[in-house]
Amino acid sequence: MRHHNTLLHAILKPMPWGRFDRLVDKHGADKGVRRLSTRSQLLALIHAQLSGAVSLREIEATISSHRDRLYHLGAVAPRRSTLADANRIRPAEVFVDLFQSLLAQAHPGLRRAAREAVRLIDSTSMRLNGLSRSWASGQVESAGAKLHVVFDPDAQVPVHFAVTGQRINDITVAKMLPIEAGATYVFDLGYYDFSWWNSLISKGCRVVTRLKTNTRTTIIRERSVAPGGPVLTDRIVRLPTRLAASRTSPCASDMRELTVVIPTGKTLRIVSNDLVSPAETIADLYKTRWQIELFFRWVKQTLKIKKFLGTSENAVRVQLAVALIAYLLLKIAHAAQTTIQSPLTFARLTRSNLMHRTTIGGLAAPPLRPAPQTSQQLGFAL
Repeated sequence: MRHHNTLLHAILKPMPWGRFDRLVDKHGADKGVRRLSTRSQLLALIHAQLSGAVSLREIEATISSHRDRLYHLGAVAPRRSTLADANRIRPAEVFVDLFQSLLAQAHPGLRRAAREAVRLIDSTSMRLNGLSRSWASGQVESAGAKLHVVFDPDAQVPVHFAVTGQRINDITVAKMLPIEAGATYVFDLGYYDFSWWNSLISKGCRVVTRLKTNTRTTIIRERSVAPGGPVLTDRIVRLPTRLAASRTSPCASDMRELTVVIPTGKTLRIVSNDLVSPAETIADLYKTRWQIELFFRWVKQTLKIKKFLGTSENAVRVQLAVALIAYLLLKIAHAAQTTIQSPLTFARLTRSNLMHRTTIGGLAAPPLRPAPQTSQQLGFAL
């Protein structure tokens, strides 16, 4: 019989270990370490994400039970106190940079022409332990963090992310994220900042977002719309010349304003600097924004980011970075086989077989044998 390593070993094959070792050296992550290396920490956290372990005690017990199968992974079973210290102290930048390195392998098309790229921007909130209140919340009664993501809906992968306390505004983080010149950016009202819109437009980006109901625009001309469609009006407009009593609008170029009715009957005001494309194309681009909501829902339901293993900002950032690394590994592994179509089913089978000696292609369950037919079903009687 042919020998196989564990499924976890197969899933980890795309990991750029050479790049990882250089990142460990760059950030001094293993400096002075005696027990748990950064590699062992990473593998323990990936194992936790893929197996569904939700506590340090569970991680320690689960990995220790498979101690004899860790040799080929180059890892050791961690003690929960040592893992907790590593998550608190070891720089999260190692795992954030590793995510970007792995992303290039998960999505080789990222370097395609920027004019073809669509980027969705949004954030999701997560409740934290009250001990995280000092950095994660300005409120006394609660603590929370935000995961900010720039998402590629075509490849279904995040291309940039950041982690902040819940008191940080979305637009504050967006201004710190890199801008891909020529790409299409789609976002909602959390990023309502004309100066930021103008910075995107100045780099040749197409912007698709919403206008607030109380934002007044100056109509330059009306355009015809298809009767009976979801687009009710199509106008070339100018945004307000003044945002407040002492500030002029930094976005003075002509814009496209669409009034669109959605299936619920609600009317949206969609705005874009695209003056050429059909109105339906712009409306459809805004509709793709919901794909990032589906991504957040999938990650929260499938990976372990509802309960955190530490309370410090660094520990939360480490866990979220590794969760996104686990997402990329699952996506690469899922794409490497053709039998299991559902990503959720694939993730569940991975969880059940993670430390079994099998291959990614061996995850598919054998077809059920038909039940033996009775004499009545065969059409005759004994």
